[in-house]
Amino acid sequence: MVISNDQIANKLMQLADLLEVQGTNPFRLRAYRNAAKAIKEHPESIEALVEKGFDLTEISGVGKAVAEKCEQLVKTGTIRQFDELLEQLPLSLLDLLAVPKLGPQKVSVIFKQLGISNLQDLKTACEGGKIAQLPGFGSKTEQAILEGIAIAEAANLRTTWANADQIAQQLRQHFENCPAVERLEFAGSYRRGKDTIGDLDVLVMSEESAAVMDHFAKFPGISGGIARGETKMSIYLEREFQVDLRVVPASSFGAALQYFTGSKEHNVIVRSMAKQRKLKVNEWGVFKLENEQEELIAGSDEADVYRLVGLPWIPPELREARQEFEWAVRPEGLPQLIELTDIQGDLHMHTDASDGSATIQEMADAARARGLQYIAITDHSKRVTMANGLNGERLMKQWRTIDELNPSFAGEFRILKGVECDILEDGSLDLSDQVLSAADWVTASIHYGQQQSREQITERILNAIRSPFVHCISHPTGRLINRRKAYEVDMLAVFQAAVEHGKFLELNAAPKRLDLHDLHCAQAISLGIKIVINTDAHHPGSLQDMRYGVLQARRGGVTRDDVANTRPLSEFLELLSVRA
Repeated sequence: MVISNDQIANKLMQLADLLEVQGTNPFRLRAYRNAAKAIKEHPESIEALVEKGFDLTEISGVGKAVAEKCEQLVKTGTIRQFDELLEQLPLSLLDLLAVPKLGPQKVSVIFKQLGISNLQDLKTACEGGKIAQLPGFGSKTEQAILEGIAIAEAANLRTTWANADQIAQQLRQHFENCPAVERLEFAGSYRRGKDTIGDLDVLVMSEESAAVMDHFAKFPGISGGIARGETKMSIYLEREFQVDLRVVPASSFGAALQYFTGSKEHNVIVRSMAKQRKLKVNEWGVFKLENEQEELIAGSDEADVYRLVGLPWIPPELREARQEFEWAVRPEGLPQLIELTDIQGDLHMHTDASDGSATIQEMADAARARGLQYIAITDHSKRVTMANGLNGERLMKQWRTIDELNPSFAGEFRILKGVECDILEDGSLDLSDQVLSAADWVTASIHYGQQQSREQITERILNAIRSPFVHCISHPTGRLINRRKAYEVDMLAVFQAAVEHGKFLELNAAPKRLDLHDLHCAQAISLGIKIVINTDAHHPGSLQDMRYGVLQARRGGVTRDDVANTRPLSEFLELLSVRA
């Protein structure tokens, strides 16, 4: 089983959280969390290093105890100390730790003083006013916890696409060792690229369903709840994430892939179009209906399902019963959706000058290795004190460093002098016009005052858009998937202002954000607003997050031309000057 650096880091963070609930020495907890950060950001696979016998303590921030736990996790799929903790503490405490505003220290108080260890009991206690009576809490904290429980409950039901993708790749590798598998594809909301996934649908082409299911049952990490039939099998992984396997013959594989990809609403329309042609479409194939007889006429190829109802093959990301059927029959056909290879630059990233972990040179080298032509370094401005935000003096010094670095790229690559400038609570910008006017690229964002009214937050963003020195608004709604709802903002007013002032809007590709979401992307491009897809990378490894943003953009019907940073550097700079 493949285990990613993210998964190792997350397990170490969970271990630290549970230890903090238990009351462990804070220095030990800090060591685990620092090591988790180092592992998450390490450019090489920790699993591969363990298999080669590499001494993990050579990685800065990883001590002997953490190295041993990483080796245990890679070799056995678990950490012995984590399992021992779960014999003393309920696993459901991890659900409490997912509640926004409720960290390990508060969970510890709630658990030890009230014996609460699950979300339902926590909700009941909040509604009964018991949480407010605990030392260090109060009524405002109780209300915030109550509001956060809904987010934690949703996180229990659905995981991010990026997390589901890690499981999908582990499953794909697992099945590579099964001779009975002729072909394997994933379907459902995962294939459609939704930002959260409720379960994972796996389709396998095979004539030996029993052999496939036997192999599936050996997948590491199964937590129980196995249900098995003749052609379908379900398992549950850690924390009750469900994976459904269907074994399908070659003659029906295309039809099954179309059917189980969905969406339900999309398939209803496909079946209706089939009925108009005296056809029947289901997971087994396309059937011709004549004299109460059914004749199988297609099923092995997904494209045939669409062809026989008079449609071109429709990319899975568009199958939401929105505009795909209108697009499919127009003369120009479906939009040519953006591809990852279309991206030429990345205009939002951080270095060790603020809350990143790499130098400007290291971020530039990583971007060049990924084939990018340009990047913008956009460290935080001074208001974001927790991220060591830059004041004007530090920013100017950073920009001088960039000016010194750019000639070394011989014109083949360029670093743009940028900043992520905070939009302050009163609507002003965190840096002076004099400083901002010297930047190549300014993206403005909200990090504080997110509980303000819809009118206040909207006006703050509009003020930033009106500034002649701001090019873009980053993560415009502030959502964190499964962690924080979007703040209240009138996005139509934001769109209209972006059109009026010629500004860009960001689709932040960080898998926890994906902000703009797909519907906002569709609205923006319909108004002619150019989107920029950025990673918001805080270390070189996060540059790979661009693919999550591209996937989200595809769901909004976004093409290469709709995205500003698909253009080569010269064309992008020209676009900037036109919109200035």
